[in-house]
Amino acid sequence: MSRGDPVVLAVALALALPGIAAAVPVFAAPAGDARRGEAVFDSYCSDCHGLIGVRMGPSLVGVVGRRAASLAGYDFSAALAGSGLTWTPANLDRFLAGPREMVAGTSMETLHLSRRDRRAVIAYLASLKAGPGRP
Repeated sequence: MSRGDPVVLAVALALALPGIAAAVPVFAAPAGDARRGEAVFDSYCSDCHGLIGVRMGPSLVGVVGRRAASLAGYDFSAALAGSGLTWTPANLDRFLAGPREMVAGTSMETLHLSRRDRRAVIAYLASLKAGPGRP
């Protein structure tokens, strides 16, 4: 069999994929309405968080799946930097419901969003991908 043999390639992929899959976090799609989430974001989040660059808070483009306090160019609180969190949809929901209850010492304020609005914002954030002009 040669290296280009389809059987060899299939076996190699089958052996490699479990290791690759374990290294890439996979999350269930957020259950909220992303269009509603954009409106909620504009009303409650955009004063502090922009989609391009840093405002009072960091950009939230690409936040779903990112390690907490890992975005370059923003001075995160020591509490958030030391939290060890990854921003899964579930962790984002808990954080938005009570930031200081989840990470004592964070500078994030409680927004008092309904569960529906939190899920919508998370669905919207999940739809935002990093790219040209975005971190």
